[in-house]
Amino acid sequence: MHNFEEELTCPICYSIFEDPRVLPCSHTFCRNCLENVLQASGNFYIWRPLRIPLKCPNCRSIIEIASTGIESLPVNFALRAIIEKYQQEDHPDVVTCPEHYRQPLNVYCLLDKKLVCGHCLTIGQHHGHPIDDLQSAYLKEKDTPQKLLKQLTDTHWTDITRLIEKLEEQKCHSEKIVQGDKEVVLQYFKELIDTLEQKKKYFLAALCDVGKMINQEYTPQIQGMKEIREQQLELMTITTSLQDESPLKFLEKIDEVRQRVQMLKQRPLPEVQPVEIYPRVSNVLKEEWSRIEIGRIKKAVIPEMRVSSKRTPCSWSDNDEKEMELFKILNIAIVSLISVILMLILLFNHHIITFLNEITSICFSEVFLSVYQSLSKNLYDLNNTVCYT
Repeated sequence: MHNFEEELTCPICYSIFEDPRVLPCSHTFCRNCLENVLQASGNFYIWRPLRIPLKCPNCRSIIEIASTGIESLPVNFALRAIIEKYQQEDHPDVVTCPEHYRQPLNVYCLLDKKLVCGHCLTIGQHHGHPIDDLQSAYLKEKDTPQKLLKQLTDTHWTDITRLIEKLEEQKCHSEKIVQGDKEVVLQYFKELIDTLEQKKKYFLAALCDVGKMINQEYTPQIQGMKEIREQQLELMTITTSLQDESPLKFLEKIDEVRQRVQMLKQRPLPEVQPVEIYPRVSNVLKEEWSRIEIGRIKKAVIPEMRVSSKRTPCSWSDNDEKEMELFKILNIAIVSLISVILMLILLFNHHIITFLNEITSICFSEVFLSVYQSLSKNLYDLNNTVCYT
């Protein structure tokens, strides 16, 4: 604390003097502080009603004051003037209390371990707490930083440093793993996207070929019909104009027009038959490609699409029905024979059937896709060839 500020501080409340009153012993205190001291010693009123005894808080001498109380004590005008002038000036080196205006933090609260002002001790939240002056508190805590520094440099903090290094190393390793996985994901999906894009191009190219087939199927017929329509319109125009011709011109042209009309009417018209596109891409994607595993998409076969006139289902003859029944019976016999063989193997050697199951599952998983697609295509072609005319 600044030495000059100490002279302006009340020894009772440790705050800047407020309404300073001077006692006959020449000690000065705040008026409110003296009122509190007088109230604490109020039992003297019984014996001395005309004069009120007051013990000086500083020198402990008994002083008698008038019955009007502290108000009868003279004001220390010189000290009050100094205080007013002091408060009007700026003191950047003086720390004031944030809760009490212009009150310096000049006392150390031992309970809360913080600087407080006099008002904090008398009317604030630190009332009744043990206190110490700044110099004494400073001397007591002066060696504390060295003790704390020693605590901050022991083996415990060395272990923390090692732990930080280990955690950072593990973090770096984990981040590398994540980064590697990100690159794997990006590469995987890039290849997958490239494959899908390639398959999409194949599908679109096949559909373009189908479009060309449709164009080859319909364009000549449409063009031929347009030519007939144009000739019809031309003959209608000529026929209409004949009515305005002279008899000579009329007779010269009428037979030619008649022959052209007859030839145009006798010109054969094509039979309009809708075409069929097979296989349909929507069926291929839904029925076959939807069951393909992502990892096997590269092996997926793009079907060959064709265009033909729409066909009607064929009917089976009696001989064909007999052959189909015979074929069904043959299938049942083959399945029964295979079942008997498997049962015999199971009875005589359990290990053989286990080995066969493993081999079958591996081979089935590898070749299922290609076999299924090839079989589907062949059956579809066979069905188109045999069952439609």
